[in-house]
Amino acid sequence: MSLRIGRLGARLGALRYLPALFREIAAASPRLLAASLGLRLVAACLPILSLYLAKLILDGIVAEQARPAPAVGIAEWLSDPGRARLALLVGGELGLALLSDLTGRLASLTETLIGDLYANAASVRLMAHAASLDLAQFEDSAQQDRLERARRQVSGRTGLIGTVFGQLQALVTLASLTAGVAVFTPWLVVLIAAGLVPALLNEWHFTKAGYRLAWIRSPERRRIDYLRYLGASVETAKEVKLFGLSSYITALYGALAKNLLAENRTLATARARWGFAFASLGTLAYYAAYAVIVWRTVAGAFSIGDLAFLAGAFQRLRGGIEGLLLGLTQISGQAQYLDDFFSFFAIRPEIRSPAHPVPVPSPIRDGLVFEDVGYRYPGTEIWALRGLSFAVRAGETVALVGGNGAGKTTIVKLMTRLYDPHEGRVLLDGRPLAAYDLDDLRARVAAIFQDFVRFDLTAGENVAVGRIAAADDQDRIAAAAARGLAAPVIERLPEGYAQPLGKRFAGGVDPSGGEWQKVALSRAYMREAEILILDEPTAALDARAEHDVFARFRELSAGRTTVLISHRFSTVRMADRILVLEGGRLLEDGSHAALMGQGGRYAELFTLQAQGYR
Repeated sequence: MSLRIGRLGARLGALRYLPALFREIAAASPRLLAASLGLRLVAACLPILSLYLAKLILDGIVAEQARPAPAVGIAEWLSDPGRARLALLVGGELGLALLSDLTGRLASLTETLIGDLYANAASVRLMAHAASLDLAQFEDSAQQDRLERARRQVSGRTGLIGTVFGQLQALVTLASLTAGVAVFTPWLVVLIAAGLVPALLNEWHFTKAGYRLAWIRSPERRRIDYLRYLGASVETAKEVKLFGLSSYITALYGALAKNLLAENRTLATARARWGFAFASLGTLAYYAAYAVIVWRTVAGAFSIGDLAFLAGAFQRLRGGIEGLLLGLTQISGQAQYLDDFFSFFAIRPEIRSPAHPVPVPSPIRDGLVFEDVGYRYPGTEIWALRGLSFAVRAGETVALVGGNGAGKTTIVKLMTRLYDPHEGRVLLDGRPLAAYDLDDLRARVAAIFQDFVRFDLTAGENVAVGRIAAADDQDRIAAAAARGLAAPVIERLPEGYAQPLGKRFAGGVDPSGGEWQKVALSRAYMREAEILILDEPTAALDARAEHDVFARFRELSAGRTTVLISHRFSTVRMADRILVLEGGRLLEDGSHAALMGQGGRYAELFTLQAQGYR
């Protein structure tokens, strides 16, 4: 028993998010919210008024039947006080019907507008909060599931607004109907309500079960979405066709979808079976009350108008109570999904600016220093870096060399404070990176990664993202594109810098991999940062384009602190110093000439690669 009470409390506890939801709705549009509530209140009072008018009309008809037959003409009808009153009552009922339709449509309109405004505001808030989270939180699969659930609720819960407003309207309607019925037979209202309570508990149980199933299956649903993307995406179409992957992907999708469908079918079947059983109790209670009303009318306790009023009121009460209970279960069920949305905002980044940040030095005088740094990715006991110490002096170009998994990209993420070390410190001009304001620090760094983003924006915007605050500075965008050697690529496009890139949207042009890389390199120059980080900046370029990029790069990196990652030793050799990494530790440190003279790991790798070009 205590377990059931606990589960009921948990379901009702989900309603705690409703005040937060309505605060956000009110912030989106206070006027529309007030208008919608006013319309709902008016609509809530119409049923009892309509039933009362119907009662008066029927009683008036019975009274008129005892009189001589009326004259045929309208004038004669309206000249008679009793029959004129009947006509007025019928006109009033017509007016209520028209008013009911009008208020319903206006309420639906206002709630649709509110829903759209709220969804837009919630989407902005979601994106802003996601941007504040740590990179490690994005890379955690459990957090990805939470983000996916939160993203689904942005638009998925807008229907809850109308549901809650409808329930408020239903409460007012039920209160007015109950007051009206209580004048005649108050105990029959209790009978109908008691008959419907089991249906409420049943709906609560299955709503909770549905949410629990959806929560548990979040990873599978995310995998299904990914398989749908693989099987029907322009980005994957070439390899899916060439490797004949369609059947394989479809089979994987079908197997996952089949399991989810089977679980949903089992739950839906049980819900329908038990729902029918408990709903039958409510039906029996209603007809028991109806029989009592008929019996008392025959006995002379009620008039025909009273019978019509009570029959209509009980019919509405039965449907209203049933709808209210069902609506409450739907609200509590949807409110549980609100937990996915609002709990996402409870996630707090661990990498934050200090309360009293130190100004980032400009210009940088000493450079970056790693002191006995160690970093381990979440969920693993293996250290990506351990005991790592080195310096990158201001104005120096340093290359990082090593095999896959050596820790090169992890070092870059620590330099940009996308990660914080678990051991040791990363210093900039003698102070830990954590001492500086995070946005100010990152504004001094330009980083282009091998897996750079190909934004489905215009060519000019793809360059401007390097310093988005200067997106309106066309001269700066053109200068950055020229430095990154993307200007000839962009100028050949039909619409130049206004040309949409990518194939996601109509009219887009998809450049080659090397052309995209030049656009991405231009972002680094757009930023004009003191620290320049290039992770495999020429991976998609041919030999001549690579030579041109680095001829320009040597010129433009002068005076900047530069970190370069590349597997091409023809690129690496131009660096002032080369750090050779292996297993997250520093193996060798020196210039190209010095390392070749040592005959160590770097010399071995350089010789092996050079032989491949002979």
